Amino acid sequence: MNIESQIADYIVSQTEAKRIELQQLHELMLQASPGCKMWFLDGKDETGKVVTNPNIGYGSYTINYANGTSREFYRIGLSANTTGISVYIMGIPDKNYLPQTYGTRIGKAKITGYCIKFKSLKDINLDVLMEAVGYGVGLG
Repeated sequence: MNIESQIADYIVSQTEAKRIELQQLHELMLQASPGCKMWFLDGKDETGKVVTNPNIGYGSYTINYANGTSREFYRIGLSANTTGISVYIMGIPDKNYLPQTYGTRIGKAKITGYCIKFKSLKDINLDVLMEAVGYGVGLG
């Protein structure tokens, strides 16, 4: 199964409200990074054990680990979770940047060094979310 089919199946598998919002965000992510590499991570480790929520990824960057190894990973991620939706912006050098820059303007969202988590799109300012995504895309 190709990545686009996996993403479509993942979005369709959500509850109606979450499905509508994930589809809207998926389309916005593709507009923010046209022609980007797409990813789908099913949330399972190499043994098949579920270790995280599935993720849709957009773009790419190289993660460099302290032990000297590296690997390619997505730049922007999108995932449904039990309480809502998470948007990941990977590779930000300053872990205070997202909360300091967008925290007071985005609305009802929890913001960490690389994740913006919210219950529903109606709870946040979508323009501010996409501004943060644009920042992440620009890091590449």
